[in-house]
Amino acid sequence: MTRIQANLVLLLAAAIWGSGFVAQSTAMKAIGPFWFISLRFAVATIVVLPFVWKEKSKADKPLTRRNWLSFFLTGVALFGGAATQQLGLLTTTVTNSSFITGLYVVFVPLIAVVFLRRQPHWIIWPAALTALSGIYLLSGGSFSRLTPGDFLTVVCAVFWAAQITLAGSSVRETGRPLSISATQFAVTAILALIVAVMVEPISITGIRAALGEILYLGIFSSGLAFALQVIGQRYTSAPQAAIILSSEALFGASLGALLLGETMGPLGYAGCALMFSAILAVELVPELARRRSVTA
Repeated sequence: MTRIQANLVLLLAAAIWGSGFVAQSTAMKAIGPFWFISLRFAVATIVVLPFVWKEKSKADKPLTRRNWLSFFLTGVALFGGAATQQLGLLTTTVTNSSFITGLYVVFVPLIAVVFLRRQPHWIIWPAALTALSGIYLLSGGSFSRLTPGDFLTVVCAVFWAAQITLAGSSVRETGRPLSISATQFAVTAILALIVAVMVEPISITGIRAALGEILYLGIFSSGLAFALQVIGQRYTSAPQAAIILSSEALFGASLGALLLGETMGPLGYAGCALMFSAILAVELVPELARRRSVTA
């Protein structure tokens, strides 16, 4: 695969993830958020399982109780992110959700500071301030105008950051990314099912109405896009991959405007631009600095 082909593969993955925000939003016209989360990740689990058996057959050593515990905690973090994002979409737009969710790249190193006592790259602090300024502009110049869904999506970004941190640690320790994926999908599906049974009505009609969104997110956003990301990143540079994958937010906003008729004012667009620049800075500046130090 050439670099251009790899970048196109990554662009397709970003487009699939971006369009997922629209599917998440429209699904809740027919089905409750927790039923939707449970069914979506149940499908994702089934999609990934065949690849898990193949991965297991090539593994050097069996998984320990500690490994399974870390997989479970990763699933809990994924459930927290999925739940807050889905609930947030009840009162925020697809555009806001897609850009605010992307702030997880800023929160990942901040979590490393608080819990792992790792000193982050200097770019984190100006990027965090830039991201906060972006949220302020996204609200129209007043935090009081942010909706409950916007605040929930900020919490969602924190959960995604925790999930990425836990998953990264587990992958380095076990070398089993597909096993981690299947386990976290299954944990999320089960936890969402428990909540759904307690707080939401069961509606077969609603499930049928949202079946397209459930299958799209379960098969494509979780299964196919994950595979495309892994394939594409093997044949392109990390900075290019970061730029292309972060376009998920742009796809989400564009499709929100095209399919759902969402609009925002000039301040909102400026806020999105600031958040997008913060996301790119956190991804690119440390990598470019590392490359300069290697070639020096």
